Amino acid sequence: MQRQQQRLLEAEARRRRAEAREAATYQRYAAQAQREHRQAEARRRTQELEAQVESLRGLLATGTRAPAFRADALLRTEEVAPFAPGALAQPLPMPHPDAYPPRSAWTAHQRAQAQAEARARFEQDWYAAQAAEARRQQQLAAYQREYERQTEAHRTEVRRHNAGVTEVTDGVRRGEPDAVVEFFSAALYAATAWPEGFPRQVGAAYDPAARHLVVDWELPGFGVVPEAKAVRYSAADGGFKESARPVTQRRALYREVLAQSVLLVLHQLFAADPFGALSCVTLNGFVDEPDPATGQRGHIVLATVMAERSAFDGLRLEVVDPVSCVTDGLRGQVSARPDQLTAVRAALRPRDLGDRVVTHDDGAEEPDLSAMDPIAFEGLVAELFRAMGMQAVTTQRSNDGGVDVDALDPAPIRGGKIVVQVKRYRNTVPPSAVRDLYGTVQDRGANKGVLVTTSGFGPSSYTFVRGKPLELITGPQLVDLLHRHGLRGRLGHGAPAAPAAGASTAGAPARPAPPADDHNVLGMSWSGGVALDVCALVCRGDRVLGDDWFVFYNNPRTPDGSVHALPPAPPDRAAVRVAFDALPAGADRLVLVAAVDPEVDPGADLSGFTDAHIRLLDPALAELGVLGVSDGRPGETALVLGSFRRRSSGDWDFVLGGKGYRGGLEELVGDFGIEVN
Repeated sequence: MQRQQQRLLEAEARRRRAEAREAATYQRYAAQAQREHRQAEARRRTQELEAQVESLRGLLATGTRAPAFRADALLRTEEVAPFAPGALAQPLPMPHPDAYPPRSAWTAHQRAQAQAEARARFEQDWYAAQAAEARRQQQLAAYQREYERQTEAHRTEVRRHNAGVTEVTDGVRRGEPDAVVEFFSAALYAATAWPEGFPRQVGAAYDPAARHLVVDWELPGFGVVPEAKAVRYSAADGGFKESARPVTQRRALYREVLAQSVLLVLHQLFAADPFGALSCVTLNGFVDEPDPATGQRGHIVLATVMAERSAFDGLRLEVVDPVSCVTDGLRGQVSARPDQLTAVRAALRPRDLGDRVVTHDDGAEEPDLSAMDPIAFEGLVAELFRAMGMQAVTTQRSNDGGVDVDALDPAPIRGGKIVVQVKRYRNTVPPSAVRDLYGTVQDRGANKGVLVTTSGFGPSSYTFVRGKPLELITGPQLVDLLHRHGLRGRLGHGAPAAPAAGASTAGAPARPAPPADDHNVLGMSWSGGVALDVCALVCRGDRVLGDDWFVFYNNPRTPDGSVHALPPAPPDRAAVRVAFDALPAGADRLVLVAAVDPEVDPGADLSGFTDAHIRLLDPALAELGVLGVSDGRPGETALVLGSFRRRSSGDWDFVLGGKGYRGGLEELVGDFGIEVN
């Protein structure tokens, strides 16, 4: 018995040792499987980083292979789905007398009674089926009418849209600035070559005389280049560790991405131009970041280039070094330290091509600069320099050495002697005049040369002055400077342009009031629970006529009552009443915008702003049409819904918006010239 008990104990010990070995083996296999899984995950994450970097390095090559934008891409088809009523198309079966046999009966009286009951059941079901069939036919007819109404509405909207596209393309062929800006902005927005997460914000202006497009385009921030170079699994603590990408490598790659983005935008613009509208493109690439010097958020230009089409068409973009191509091939600039937001100076911005002329009365005493006496014009320019805090005198008419005004800036360091030439031209100033000014600056030993004109300058002139102590002032810029310093001047005898933001419109000739019922109601609705403020701005170009012409919750109507906010009626969530024919003669746009209400929804953005549209209603609130609106995007708190634009024919067309802002309504209205305290 003792030996048997010993054998049992030994067997139990062997069993336990075997179980322990099996458990240890399982743990080793499990640990190995987990280790292999985490190592595979580390490799996958490293491959994602490498793929992201390769995507950034191949941005230009990939983008140039994408098909060029064509106006046909904007056209819509009138085709609609065929009428499909489904079960309503099938007539209901009618009951048949044979399906209602009488019950069995023994006597003649019972048989007659059974036949009468069967007949009654048949007639009851037959009349019910007839009523149901009549209802089916009514529903089918109503469905058919609704289908035809929707089909006709769709085709009308498609024809209106396609007519608008045709009008824009015709305007591009004619060199109309609004049409050119609208078309090429659409080309950039429609481009599919940009990686996910790249911003798309554009501002542009066009000089038809020089066929020169000036574009501001938002570039990605430094964060687009991943900080990590690789991911590895650490067996010591069972976690993942990232190896940092060297800062110099990140900076170099980011600079390369900026240069590729600039070249790709230029490629997309020139490739989208079968009309010959673009002889030259000036592109300023900016980031929307806080300025390191002031902390104020704004547009910091990190790259700028002026590209002649003839020079750009000769580039082989698939093999160029992007940074060298921009800086050497096209004589542009890319920030040397873009990661630190070191800005470069843009020679020309879209606002420099504006045609706004500030007027404070009916213009009777506002001198026309292009028609002034030459000596008086030179005297006005000298007065402007004196108003800017400098010493300035006009020179003698003979032996002036090509100098019209001698100025001295007393400011230390940046000041000094300035020579000023004045060109009262109606056409573009030739590049030879700019080169002559540079020679005069060198001969006179001046610190700076300034060329002032009533017209403008061509791309070659801006290319020449880059990096030289020269400054070019166009006619619109001159008018703006005059009025900033309390002087007077305008260009031409046309209708006065809209006043700058904050300027009064008192004294402007009033337009005859339209009939009381000559207006439209714009009803706006959207999905999502975000609370929005919908506002309207009466503008000329991209500038609101004044603070009073910004309609929002604290200013529900314009001074003339042509635009008036209304309480919305379902299904609308916001409404604005507009008398288009009563809008001021100087206004050519009515811009509709939406912004998150920070008091109702603090911290909300426009990611929940979807399925938005604008209903165009007549005075009786009958629907005339529905206009689609772009969805909101995460992180943005304000959005331009669209704008109604006055065409040369006097008609108003709707242009879809889509430009978003992260700084809310304050940042948005700042783009339209309104200063928010």
